[in-house]
Amino acid sequence: MSKILIIEDDPEIAMLEKDYLEINGFETEIIANGTKALQALTDNTFDLVLLDLMLPGKNGYDICREIREKINIPILMVTARTESMDKIRGLGLGADDYIAKPFDPAELIARVKAHLNRYRRLTVNGKNSEKCNEITIADIKILPQSWKVYKGEVELKFPNREFELLLFLAENPNIVFSKEQIFERIWGFDYVSDSATITVHINRIREKIESDPSKPKIIETIWGVGYRLNN
Repeated sequence: MSKILIIEDDPEIAMLEKDYLEINGFETEIIANGTKALQALTDNTFDLVLLDLMLPGKNGYDICREIREKINIPILMVTARTESMDKIRGLGLGADDYIAKPFDPAELIARVKAHLNRYRRLTVNGKNSEKCNEITIADIKILPQSWKVYKGEVELKFPNREFELLLFLAENPNIVFSKEQIFERIWGFDYVSDSATITVHINRIREKIESDPSKPKIIETIWGVGYRLNN
């Protein structure tokens, strides 16, 4: 049974999330104060985090950053703040998805399941499949089996969504993909894609793998079309 950590200070919203998740077979725990969130993740094993942005003690941005530095699990931000800059900031800190309040509980459950399935596919199938081979691009080495990325001899930290995006492009080199195609292949949800989501993740990947992110050579922007990984 997957266990979800709900970090939410509004008791009504927290209980709504808890009830729908548990009806759908998930185990849950609620944390209402931001300062206690990381300790809860340290003391217990969780499979996914639902994270509000506006919290007492510590805001969701700081919590997201701290989680990403220590633990690699899906993070879904659930918040009433829908401005583009808030969304871009959250994604830039490593959040995997962004759900705006008020939300449809059925959509929330669908996204939770989708993120858990993708995470399991990468971590379990990737580790156990002998067909997964090392991919080398310039000085970048991608190890699908162990879900690791190296630049030279230095291991790079990649949240699951960034890793899946990089792996997808690396497995399909020299092919141009539109933002819509990338969104459908990586996120896979039946709703309108947000170009900012793709842009933020591509930029974060470039910051890690490119020698000069301002002049990318590995992941190239094809203006008016999309992105191409050169190999």
